[in-house]
Amino acid sequence: MTPNTSMRAIFGLGNPGKEYLQTRHNAGFLVVDELARRLGGTFKMKKALHAEVAEVMVGGSKVLLVKPQTYMNESGQAARAVMQVNGLAPADILVTYDDADLEFGAVRVRAAGSSGGQNGMKSILASLPADSAVYRVRLGIGRPANERVPLEDWVLTKWHEDELPKLKEAVEKAAGEVENWLKA
Repeated sequence: MTPNTSMRAIFGLGNPGKEYLQTRHNAGFLVVDELARRLGGTFKMKKALHAEVAEVMVGGSKVLLVKPQTYMNESGQAARAVMQVNGLAPADILVTYDDADLEFGAVRVRAAGSSGGQNGMKSILASLPADSAVYRVRLGIGRPANERVPLEDWVLTKWHEDELPKLKEAVEKAAGEVENWLKA
């Protein structure tokens, strides 16, 4: 497949459904929602792509903002479908998601690497050719203060009211990092 240099896709990872709104695992959805707000995009369900997609223009190029609707652990299905239909290569995509190994509110950018144990990123990497370099923007959600709370439960907890200002700041910073990648 020839890379489509006139189009890129931003995948924000999370879980579909009202019960997962405002949970830590949906940090990627928050980032693409912020990008849609900034860039004037509206999400529409695309069943064939297993995702909600908003199409926006940035610097004369089409950008797809994608929220997989497959649940986190199967995000690769949506990534594969979006990439195949649009002729995108791994270098044309960016993935943004939550990272429990980063302090809450931290934002980290990487041009490539492993999934770091994040199941959505693991699924996307498994759907691509081996050793594909995928740009990613990770938003730190931290770990629970109580060490007895399992991580799989922690990521599905809702944000506390006192966390919302710092969360807003982190989402805005992450969206800015995505915009920098789009301009590069």
